[in-house]
Amino acid sequence: METGTQGTDLAADVATAAQVLAALGLVTAFGHVSARRGDQMLVTPAAPLAQARADGLVTVPLSATELPAGAPGEAWIHLALYRARPDVLAIARGQPPDAFAVAAVTRELRPLHGQAAWLGPAVPVHDDPRLLREPGLAAAAAAAMGSADALLLRGNGAVTTATAPGLAVARMWLLAAACQVYLAACAAGTPRALTAGEIGSWQAVQAEMLPRLWNHLRYNS
Repeated sequence: METGTQGTDLAADVATAAQVLAALGLVTAFGHVSARRGDQMLVTPAAPLAQARADGLVTVPLSATELPAGAPGEAWIHLALYRARPDVLAIARGQPPDAFAVAAVTRELRPLHGQAAWLGPAVPVHDDPRLLREPGLAAAAAAAMGSADALLLRGNGAVTTATAPGLAVARMWLLAAACQVYLAACAAGTPRALTAGEIGSWQAVQAEMLPRLWNHLRYNS
């Protein structure tokens, strides 16, 4: 697993990650970023991520049965993942353009290039295009994700997880790149996925390299 890169101000980290996600073009009007803080989560409100501010985040108890005012309607997927995955400390929800095409033609996305291995051995596809605006639908998506670090939502974008908000955004960028590579490979011939050993060799350097990728994206977006 990657090491975290959260600063001392978690709210500021969430806001910065959200702004970068928007600058990268990986969300429309509907993406969000969150982070676990004890038995609560901090999540960006139902507003454009480019406008995210640390003092504008919404605090939601992980045990919530209703969403507070201002929370995005799909905050349920964040809650479902935090409840199911103690290892998940941050989540990004986005809509990489090529993710829609990939989720429509495959059941899982296997890495074709080294950095895609930082998404895990395979990215599953949740085969339900409905908005995750209720606990049951969100729980089903979390179950489809299992122990993976990313999830493609057929007809509905993607979710990535990490130990810090910036790393979750870095994984969303990697997922977008992996989708582009997959579609290009399909157009050129038959994709040849990395082997388990090749994936392992790339994952062995993930703790060092994923934070470097986040820093690059943060200062160059």
